[in-house]
Amino acid sequence: MDLQPDQYTADKELARRVLQGDRQAFAAIVKNTEALVASIVCKMIPDLEARKDLAQDIYLKAYQHLGSFRFESKLSTWVAQIAFNTCRSWLEKKKLVLMDHDQLPVLEGRGTGNESAEAPLAGKQRSRILRAAMEQLPPLQKTLIALYHQDEKSYTDIAFITGLPEGTVKSYLFRARKALREILLSDYKREEI
Repeated sequence: MDLQPDQYTADKELARRVLQGDRQAFAAIVKNTEALVASIVCKMIPDLEARKDLAQDIYLKAYQHLGSFRFESKLSTWVAQIAFNTCRSWLEKKKLVLMDHDQLPVLEGRGTGNESAEAPLAGKQRSRILRAAMEQLPPLQKTLIALYHQDEKSYTDIAFITGLPEGTVKSYLFRARKALREILLSDYKREEI
């Protein structure tokens, strides 16, 4: 993991303060990780009502298990791992599919994928279309795309969060991008995207 010395020290101090009962320190952990946790939960969990309960459960687990955190990653990455595992458990309990391998399209001979800089759609409209297409992906694919492209996590961090080998993360992310591209190409003409 790419844990910088100053990040390691800051994370260790924050954890120490929480373990000594400092509620403000745990509030800082929540504040520092809430966007990442929300990203994972929203991408993985289709049930809007369950999302809030899961977020609370994630932070409860983080608080309860903070003493076992080994500082092998950033504290935020560790909390993201708890979020991913909690969401995966929820999906398994509800018998929902994390990743549907049958939905992975095989795209061959489809050009380079480079889009024109003069595309007719405005940025906001393009973002709306992309979000709608991402919602059609299985939870794992949505989550991998969000972690890599929106949250700017490294392959190593994503592997830690998901518990998948780094090579598998790269492969699944590649497949997720292809699936997303296929959805976009099927929904919109190439020149509209």
